[in-house]
Amino acid sequence: MEILRHIVVFVHLTGFALLFGAWAAQAWGGKRQITGLMYVGLVIAAVAGLALAAPWGIEYDLNYAKIGVKLVVLLIIGALMGIGQARGRRNGSVPPPLFWSIGVLTLLNAGIAVIWR
Repeated sequence: MEILRHIVVFVHLTGFALLFGAWAAQAWGGKRQITGLMYVGLVIAAVAGLALAAPWGIEYDLNYAKIGVKLVVLLIIGALMGIGQARGRRNGSVPPPLFWSIGVLTLLNAGIAVIWR
């Protein structure tokens, strides 16, 4: 069971890497748009994160406060991506504060995962 949990952690990290990597490519590529690959990374990270939140055969208690905070941050990232994509379609570009906050919140979510025990 522990091997399966490690596989889900790997998938969760892959989702984060897709989201942050696609964001970074847009940030330093100059376009600063919300891409489909960012949404794919968000969905993979969300589904794997929810699977990790299930208490499946572990001997310790889960930190539900941490899980809740990470879920709220993930929902905010998704909302900002949706707003940014809508504004990008209307105006031709995503507002810079909105775009940069997606990257900062993505790193914050990863930091919470690593630092908060």
